[in-house]
Amino acid sequence: MSINHWSSASRRSLLAAGLAVPFVAGATAPARASASHRSGHGGPQRTKWDHHLRSTPDNLHWGGFPIGWKPGLTMGSGETVRVDTLSHQGFTNPAIDPRDYFGAFGVKPREILADGLAFWETLPERQATGRQYGGHVLTGPIYIRGAEPGDTIAVDVLDIDTRVPYGFNNTAPTSGVMATFYPGWREGDEGLDMPTEIPPGLPAGVWPDVRTHLYRTGMYRGKEVVFFAEDIIIPTHKFMGIIAVASPTGEFIGNTEDAPPPATGVQNSTPPGKFGGNMDVRDLNVGTTLYLPVFQPGAQVFIGDPHSCQGDGEVSGTAVEHSLAGTFRITLIKNVETELPWAETDDHWMMMGIHWDLDRAMRIAVEKTVDFLVTTQGMTVPKAYSFASIAVNYHNAEVVDRTQVVTGYIPKSVFKGGR
Repeated sequence: MSINHWSSASRRSLLAAGLAVPFVAGATAPARASASHRSGHGGPQRTKWDHHLRSTPDNLHWGGFPIGWKPGLTMGSGETVRVDTLSHQGFTNPAIDPRDYFGAFGVKPREILADGLAFWETLPERQATGRQYGGHVLTGPIYIRGAEPGDTIAVDVLDIDTRVPYGFNNTAPTSGVMATFYPGWREGDEGLDMPTEIPPGLPAGVWPDVRTHLYRTGMYRGKEVVFFAEDIIIPTHKFMGIIAVASPTGEFIGNTEDAPPPATGVQNSTPPGKFGGNMDVRDLNVGTTLYLPVFQPGAQVFIGDPHSCQGDGEVSGTAVEHSLAGTFRITLIKNVETELPWAETDDHWMMMGIHWDLDRAMRIAVEKTVDFLVTTQGMTVPKAYSFASIAVNYHNAEVVDRTQVVTGYIPKSVFKGGR
C-alpha cells in the first residue's frame, strides 16, 4: 500500500477505491514489494516466505469458490505465502489421460507435473459428488486470522515463477470475441476463416497450431520469453488470472445478467465480480497490490488460472495458460470496506469496472476514478472528470468471460510529492 497516499486521506470517506469508511488508526498497512522482488524471470527467486501452500488434490478446487471449505492454510496478517497453482489445460478432461494429451504436443513425461496427474485422478469423484463448478483449477482457501465481513485485504504480489517450460493458448473460428455468445455478436456475424473439422485420432480433439497452440518458454538474453515462432519472441508477463475471496452468502454472479443461481450453491469461477475472481487483469503481476473486500470469516482466498503471457482483452478466450507458483503477502485492513476490487503499483492506481455490458463496465471504471480523485486527491467532481479524460488510460482487461472488466490507470507521477 502507498503509505503516504492513505495517510493523507485517512480522515476521509474513501468511496472510490471502494473504501467506504475512514482508514482506522492502528490498522496494519501492507508493505509493497521491493525492487529485489521484481526480477522474476523464471527459476526460483530469493524471496522468503512464511508458508508454502502446495497444489495437492486436497488444496485444489475445480472451478468455484466454496464458502467455509476446510482451510488449505491459515495465516496471520502481513505474513507471506508461496502458492503453487495448476493450469486447467490438459488436467480437466476425465476421459483423456494427461500423459496422452501432453504427449500429443511432444511434452516429455518428466515435464508433466505430478500434482496435475494426482488432481486428474480425482476428477471422476469430484464430478460424482457435485464438486465441479467450472473450468479453472484453484488453490486454497487461505484463511486470514481476524478477517471479518466489512474488512479489506491487500494482496502484494512478490514473485511469480513458471513451474514447467511450456504453456497453451486455444483458438477456434468462434471462440473468444468471435463466439456466438459474445455480447457483441449479431445475427449473421461470421467466425474467422479457420478449419472447423477436427482431424480424428488426436486426444480430446487436439489440433496443434489450429485449435491448440503449445508455446515453449525459456531464457533469451537474460529474460524469460515465449518462443512464439522461429523469428518471434514475446516476453513473459506472468500473473494469476484469478485472485478471489469467498463471495457473499446467497449472492451470485452469473455469465449473463439474468443467469439463475447455480444449482451447486457455489459461485462459479468464470465470471468476475466484487469478490475479485476471473478478472484476467494482466498487470496484477509482480510489484502490484490488489485490494479485495472481505465477505466471509477469514476472507477465504483462492488463487489460480495462471498465465505466463496475455494481451489486454484475452480476445481468443485464453492467455498462455501456464502452471505457475507465486509468492504473496496478504495484509488485513480492519474496518475498512471495499466496494469493488482495485489495485496499485508504484506508478499507477488502478480502478476496475465490472459488468456484463462493456459500456457499463467502462462507465463504472470512470465513476470509480472520479470518486477516487475526489476523496483522496481533493479534486472537485468536474476537475476529476476532466482529469479522467486527459490523464487516465482505460484498458479492456478482459472481454471474453461475458462479465467484462475495464481498468483505469491513474498515473501517480503527475501528482507533486508522489502522493
